[in-house]
Amino acid sequence: MSDPWARLRAERDRQYSEPVDMAARLPSASRTQTATVMDITQANNDGNVHGGSIMRLVDEAAGIAAMRHCHRRVVTASMDDMSFLAPVFIGDLVTVRAMVNDAHRTSMEVGVRVDVENIATEQWRYVASAHLVFVALDVDGQPTEVPPVIAATDEERRRQQRARVRRDQRLLRKEALAAAAKSKERDTS
Repeated sequence: MSDPWARLRAERDRQYSEPVDMAARLPSASRTQTATVMDITQANNDGNVHGGSIMRLVDEAAGIAAMRHCHRRVVTASMDDMSFLAPVFIGDLVTVRAMVNDAHRTSMEVGVRVDVENIATEQWRYVASAHLVFVALDVDGQPTEVPPVIAATDEERRRQQRARVRRDQRLLRKEALAAAAKSKERDTS
């Protein structure tokens, strides 16, 4: 039996193997917005929406923003600063907004904001935010370079500056964890 999706995968792989214009891009070019009504399948035992359901929506919107920036497949490398500020209920309309804040050699930080509308009352609530890091992949699934971000507005420059601080913090944390692991190896040998 032949694979009915093979032709589509081959076309996708061909598209991703073409060279990408590496000119700097505006953060606004990656802007993404999704909206989803929450239903019973996303409910927890309390009748609220699972935090994991919101996290999935955040990851999906952020992934789209990252792909819009680099025109490549991407994978989630990390999520940090995920803050839930208010509950989400069945029937709420969840709107997720995402945009690339900054880019490095093969990675991009994407900022995400989650708002909820009670459609019956037209009341909006800011419920969550997060920062995710994505790595761009080439056709072979290996990390590949991404275009730089050029911030044009005061808000984009502020977001980019804060993204760089968070990146420095992630790198320091990674180094500290590696040093702790080496220390533990020495202590156990």
